[in-house]
Amino acid sequence: MLDVLIGALAIGLIWAIMTLGLYISYRILDVADLSVEGTIVLGAAISAIVIDKGGNPYLSLLLSFGGGCLAGLCTGLLHTKLKIPALLAGILTMTALYSVNIRVMGDRSNVSLLRMDTVYSFLENMGLSKNWAVIAIGLVIVLLVIVVMYWFFGTEIGGAIRATGINPNMARAQGIHTDNTIILGLIISNGLVGLSGALLAQYQAFSDILMGTGAIVIGLASIIIGEVLFGTKSFKRTLFSLVLGAIAYRVIIAFVLEAGMKSTDLRLFTSITVAICLSLPVFKNYLNTIIKSARKPDGKEG
Repeated sequence: MLDVLIGALAIGLIWAIMTLGLYISYRILDVADLSVEGTIVLGAAISAIVIDKGGNPYLSLLLSFGGGCLAGLCTGLLHTKLKIPALLAGILTMTALYSVNIRVMGDRSNVSLLRMDTVYSFLENMGLSKNWAVIAIGLVIVLLVIVVMYWFFGTEIGGAIRATGINPNMARAQGIHTDNTIILGLIISNGLVGLSGALLAQYQAFSDILMGTGAIVIGLASIIIGEVLFGTKSFKRTLFSLVLGAIAYRVIIAFVLEAGMKSTDLRLFTSITVAICLSLPVFKNYLNTIIKSARKPDGKEG
């Protein structure tokens, strides 16, 4: 059971980076960006092909981040300049990325990284197991991402992005070019998703064209679980809550698999989990209504 928890922690840290990226579009910008399902594969594909061709695995992380940024730029331009609804713009980018990812991987549907050096190899060669190496690298990158995000969204540009998501009309009235802030936010968001895909490919030792299927639901589940369980009283706390939410989600998945659930049922389980979490405010209001109706007009219990 301990090995299962360690494995869940390792992969949870990788998905936490994707969750932080999705948080920028989903919560800060209030944009439903479905392109992340293609972007995470793009990051994995770039990293895998760079390593497969003998490139530096650390360099592949930067290239994957850059590839994700370009995907976010495409979605942002479709949405802001061509006035395509955000949901449809994300779908268009995601659809286009399927062909792009195939091309990146050399017209193959997958690229194997077995027996090739990755960013985790250095620690593995020092005697750490694969999962502990992933945890160590994942913690460093996650903490770095949190520090940079906390700093960036406290700057004038970061504040403009947050203002755009809160009230775009008021942001424009304050002289903020909301099209540019939306594009920048989507660039950063997808860049982090691409980085997560690169780390995931090196952890799994392969990149596959279908590995991004359901990523948006996993990311949303992690966001909602983190917000519900760990709170959002401050921006700093929110960022850490997202990481803990991603880890908690992977732990939950690990436990239900150990309990005998088929892997083919995971998407159904995730969808139900997200639906329940999203419905919590409705259930809370319904419960409050029942409690109030059980009281007399003078406020005493009936």
